[in-house]
Amino acid sequence: MARTESNMFPLGADAPLFSLPDVISGKNVSLTEQKSDIATVIMFICNHCPFVKHVQPELVRLANDYIPKGISFIAINSNDAVKYPDDSPEKMKEVAEEFKYPFPYLFDETQEVAKAYQAACTPDFYIFDKNLKCVYRGQLDDSRPGNEIPVTGESIRGALDQILNNEPVTVKQKPSLGCNIKWKE
Repeated sequence: MARTESNMFPLGADAPLFSLPDVISGKNVSLTEQKSDIATVIMFICNHCPFVKHVQPELVRLANDYIPKGISFIAINSNDAVKYPDDSPEKMKEVAEEFKYPFPYLFDETQEVAKAYQAACTPDFYIFDKNLKCVYRGQLDDSRPGNEIPVTGESIRGALDQILNNEPVTVKQKPSLGCNIKWKE
């Protein structure tokens, strides 16, 4: 696994629009339909990455804590499913059901959405405000596999709490670190 940092999408930039198949419902889900009037969290994740596996339970806790507060969550897998069959839509659905994902899990087969977001790694996190302007991009928290720091979602939770309290989101943001997105050749 190649340890890769986020590209740190520009703050204030518009969220690239998309419509992708949700492996859970079997329907296409668009950002415009799924976005929140408060904030929308977009996560680039996958099934096989040890960095994602490390935080998976917290992703579900985080979403379950903030969806009732009006925050939307969308997970996207952009990995090459041919070379990485564990990231196929069928396997994505199995993982989503096993962990009881409370958010859509979308498959970006063409990888166009990942490119539009300048996504580099899994997991990679973005928060957009009610106008779909980027207010946060980077890590979930300081925990990484093997570093003994507990997974808390502290960085994302802090940003979401600031939004919910009508406060500006802290601009000191750390990049996420994970496996590189498995690009097609």
